[in-house]
Amino acid sequence: MPTTFLQLLVVVVAVLPGVTYQFTRERARGPLVQHADLGERMLRALAASLVLDFAYVLVLGSTLTQRFPLTGSGWEKLAASPRPVALLALLLLIAIPAAAAWAVERGERRGRRSARYVPTPSSWDHVFSELEPCFVRARLKSGHWVGGWYGSCSYASSHPAAAHDLYLESAWRLTPNGRFLSRVEQTRGLYLRLDDVELIEFITPEEQ
Repeated sequence: MPTTFLQLLVVVVAVLPGVTYQFTRERARGPLVQHADLGERMLRALAASLVLDFAYVLVLGSTLTQRFPLTGSGWEKLAASPRPVALLALLLLIAIPAAAAWAVERGERRGRRSARYVPTPSSWDHVFSELEPCFVRARLKSGHWVGGWYGSCSYASSHPAAAHDLYLESAWRLTPNGRFLSRVEQTRGLYLRLDDVELIEFITPEEQ
């Protein structure tokens, strides 16, 4: 554990950029199986911090040491101008790592569009990542059909540590063979557990 301010500063500079980068990547990409392993997440964050810190030294090394010296009267200079220091810290530790994470994720998404292999954890994640509003019907293991409308207020879970489930913002009546009839009055939605489902179909309004 750091016992002095300088040691604490070194730890923050060595860890925070990677943590920011890793957190932003996870938010932009969505949860993956690897995210459940805290040790692997920390290693990824440390690796990202090393890359970013080396890049800062290569690009701004002499400028940083001349403008913000940490020896002799350097601490007094830093204390006398806290705003530039805070702005620089915000830029190097938060803004640039976050921007780099978004840029990398956007580049990977473009690459995935043109590639044959899509490295999503499951077909469930692949379908719901870009699913437009539509009707959804499911045949339960009991043989009964249930369904509703998947819109902007609906939700499909994809967290690797939890069972997949689906919330449809409105429930609809279906015939015994699965044909949509009418919207349920005063519906507040329909919840489906994938453990109870045998088959799911996605139907556009025009088809319905």
